[in-house]
Amino acid sequence: MSKQTPTIMQGPVALKNVAAFMAMTTRLIERSPHLPGFGVCHGPSGFGKTYASIFAQNRVKAARIEVGDSWTRRTLLHRVLQEFGERARDRTPIADLAEMARNALAVDPSRPLIVDEADKLIDKGMIEILRELQEESTAPVILIGEEKLPTKLLAVERMHNRVLHWFSAEPCDLDDTRVLASAFAPRVEIKDDLLDTIRLRSGGRARRIVVNLDHAAVVARNNGYKTLDLKLWGSEEFFTGEPPTPRHVEAYPRRASVKAVA
Repeated sequence: MSKQTPTIMQGPVALKNVAAFMAMTTRLIERSPHLPGFGVCHGPSGFGKTYASIFAQNRVKAARIEVGDSWTRRTLLHRVLQEFGERARDRTPIADLAEMARNALAVDPSRPLIVDEADKLIDKGMIEILRELQEESTAPVILIGEEKLPTKLLAVERMHNRVLHWFSAEPCDLDDTRVLASAFAPRVEIKDDLLDTIRLRSGGRARRIVVNLDHAAVVARNNGYKTLDLKLWGSEEFFTGEPPTPRHVEAYPRRASVKAVA
C-alpha cells in the first residue's frame, strides 16, 4: 500500500489568537442582558485577526463584513442587510435602511455581526451607526482593527464604555509556529531552531511565517530533505516584509558631444 501524501491545510488553524477570539465571541453571545454587547479585537497587520474572525464566523454562523475605503453610510447598511439575507432598493432612505438592519439583527440576537477594518468607520464618522444597530437589536458586534483602534474608540464617548471585551492579538510563539508548519508545510519536518528563527525574523506575524514556511518546503523539496534545520537552511533568505534598501547606482557617464561637421 502506497503511503498517503499529506495535504496542505487551507484556512484558519488553531493558533492561540484563534482560541482567544473564539472565547471573546462566546462571552458576548452568552452575556447577561444588562451587559454591553461590543467586543474589540486589535493588533498590527499580519497577526491573524482576520483568520481568527473567519474561524469564529464559521463556528457560530456569524455575519461578517469588511469595510472598504470607499464605503458610505448607505454602503455599510446595504452590506449588513446582504449578510442577513435582506435586500433594499438603492434609493431607500438611510433611516429606513437602518431600521431594516436593526430588525435583521434582532431576528436572532445571539448571532454576532463581525466588522473587519472597523477603524475606517471611526475615521469616516460612521461608528455611531453600529452603536445604534447593536443597542436596539442587542446582537453582539465585534470590531476588528489595527493597534490604534482602542485609542480611536476612546475619542467616541458613547462607544468606548459599551465594549465588554478588549482582545489584543498577540504575535505567534513557537507553539503557534509549529502548528503553522504542520498545516502549511506537512511534507517536511522543520526543526525548532529553524522554526524559532523563522518566527523571530517574521516578527511573530502569522502571514509572514507562512511565507517563510512555504519557502522552507521548497528548499526541502529541491534538495531532497525530509527534515530541515537552521544549518541546512544555510544562506537562504528570510521573508521579513521589509522593502529592499535603496541601491547606490552610479549614473551612466554622459557621452561626449559630437559636433556636427559642417
